[in-house]
Amino acid sequence: MNHQVLIVDDDEKLQKLLKEYLENNGFRVLCLGDGSHVQETIRKNAPDMMILDIMLPGKDGLEILKEIRRDFDLPVIMLTAKGEDTDRIVGLELGGDDYLTKPFNPRELLARIKAVLRRAGEGVKGGSESQKRLLIRAGGLTLNTARQTVSTEEQEMELSTAEYRILEVLMKNPNIVLNRDQLMTLARGRDFMAFDRSIDVHISKLRAKLEPDAHSPRRIKTVWGSGYMFIDES
Repeated sequence: MNHQVLIVDDDEKLQKLLKEYLENNGFRVLCLGDGSHVQETIRKNAPDMMILDIMLPGKDGLEILKEIRRDFDLPVIMLTAKGEDTDRIVGLELGGDDYLTKPFNPRELLARIKAVLRRAGEGVKGGSESQKRLLIRAGGLTLNTARQTVSTEEQEMELSTAEYRILEVLMKNPNIVLNRDQLMTLARGRDFMAFDRSIDVHISKLRAKLEPDAHSPRRIKTVWGSGYMFIDES
């Protein structure tokens, strides 16, 4: 199976129990006791899914879920206290994929993990497919959606959040003209944040990083009067 699960829960005994149980069932497991390093851990390790407790010290699970949904699509199963229907509903509205009420049987969590992975298109075929879906390749570039980096044949470059989101939209829609409004809407994702600069400024920065000659771009073309188009000739 070899899927990787990130568990975010401040209950150390529960962490240890779930880690042992899931590893005995073929999973690789990462554990965090709070939400301070969740996004960093996701970018670095690219887990296949997350188990997220709503009641956490500092940031609660709902706030963490809202933050990660700005950048990541990994499945999330929420752990809720008994009778906390409001938290459960809000969590599902924010993008949670399933929930489980404490206390619970680890066998039920395992069944829900497998079901959520199947719904996410992962099945139980191993980690390689999960890694592949984190990469977008077009126009001689490789975009790593977990690390928010882009690679050419020569080097890997970091991107700002705005640059990454715009490039992701362009590379997912190669050879299609997108106007500025379309780019802005698609790049914002779930509308949790807005860009502080214009699309044109971010496009210029992307060209400076990705084009051999930013004044005569080959990858990100301007279609005058219409918008921008990412060229993929492969």
